[in-house]
Amino acid sequence: MNAKVQAITESQFFAPASTDMVDSLIGRYREERQRMERVVEYVSGEDFRSVISYFEDAAKRQHHQAGNTPSFKLESGLAALDASYWHQALSLTDVLDFMPTKRREEWFELIHSHKAPEFEESAVRATLADLLAQRMDFLAEKVDGIFRALSKTHVTNQPEGFGKRMILTGVTNDWGSYSRTQTGHLNDLRQVIAKFMGRDEPDWNASNRVVEIARANHRGEWVPVDGGALRIRCYMNGNAHLEVHPDMAWRLNEILHHLYPTAIPSRFRQKPKRKVKEFTLMERPLPFAVLDVLHRLGRAYDTAERSRRLIPNAVRIESHEKDKHVIAEVEQVLELLGGVKQSTNAYNWYQFDYDPDPVIKEIVCTGVIPDQKSHQFYPTPEHIARDAVELAEIGPEHDCLEPSAGIGNLADQMGACCSITCVEVSSLHADVLEAKGYYVERGD
Repeated sequence: MNAKVQAITESQFFAPASTDMVDSLIGRYREERQRMERVVEYVSGEDFRSVISYFEDAAKRQHHQAGNTPSFKLESGLAALDASYWHQALSLTDVLDFMPTKRREEWFELIHSHKAPEFEESAVRATLADLLAQRMDFLAEKVDGIFRALSKTHVTNQPEGFGKRMILTGVTNDWGSYSRTQTGHLNDLRQVIAKFMGRDEPDWNASNRVVEIARANHRGEWVPVDGGALRIRCYMNGNAHLEVHPDMAWRLNEILHHLYPTAIPSRFRQKPKRKVKEFTLMERPLPFAVLDVLHRLGRAYDTAERSRRLIPNAVRIESHEKDKHVIAEVEQVLELLGGVKQSTNAYNWYQFDYDPDPVIKEIVCTGVIPDQKSHQFYPTPEHIARDAVELAEIGPEHDCLEPSAGIGNLADQMGACCSITCVEVSSLHADVLEAKGYYVERGD
């Protein structure tokens, strides 16, 4: 895996905290507290108390129930104010992202029950500073929890840490359904890996999709996930094997070392000196938001007919997808795979000359498409491909070789020849070529 991965340094892994934002928050708190004190002082006066009963009576008659007049007790109001601003203060940082579930729930309970401490400047700054300083501890506890859940052992009994294959039991059942608990642990691991890779984080059901695709389409085969950062192999009995790429495993082990300084030898916490045996190319990780839309692509129908005839080899982006930046990147992916945008009466879809579903599922699972720069891949425009084939004077007696086939733009124009052999180094492009019916040699 050659995708860019960040080293374990706090300046890169953890988000910076702005003191200016804390200053602004404390200033707003003080203003709201002063306004609250003025309101309580006013409603405690004779003018307010002498007429409030009329407003209560009016509310009762209008809504046929007793009016819900606030008590205006300063103590209760300040407790709610403190809770609100503590929540805002914690949200200014990324501590909640790294905080262990138990600790995070304790904070949420204090806020929800209005039992948070007073939002006093020195206490706020001291608490935030302490929590920010503990982020590495929080992250280590989270990674340790993931390791125990996935490996079913303690790191002291497995010094290789994440460098050893892990066997997950009961990932799926006989009906193909998945275990939310097991896929949840896998998702936690992918969230940490996403931080290393500088990506957005997968949503809660992203790993469910990976398991579904691996079990249904690649049972018993290794399936790369997140650009090869890890790989999974699902079996008929519901179990799965999981391996973390060495370039990731040592980083995860380094985090575990923070919690258990003597448990993992240094050789398992250093970047591997030798490259892995499998030849892997640089691939461009897609945002998880884009993968989510790709997973939810709908079928396209011919709306000109009342029967809504299904259009073969076509997909469409569902109309409820609203993020224009995500949609733009999804469209780029579909075009890279050979899709051509079609439109009828504002009804849009992408038409392919092969079934794109298996290839799209592979992208959803692996999280990547071939990087055009690293592959030196630039799709040949149709008119240029047509002219090139004409100049080559290819006839029915010729056996043709396309040594860098891409997704077959040039080969598509060689229909008159006897046979075509396509050579393609990208696994994804090779899948596209095979889906089109070409014989493919996978290599460079």
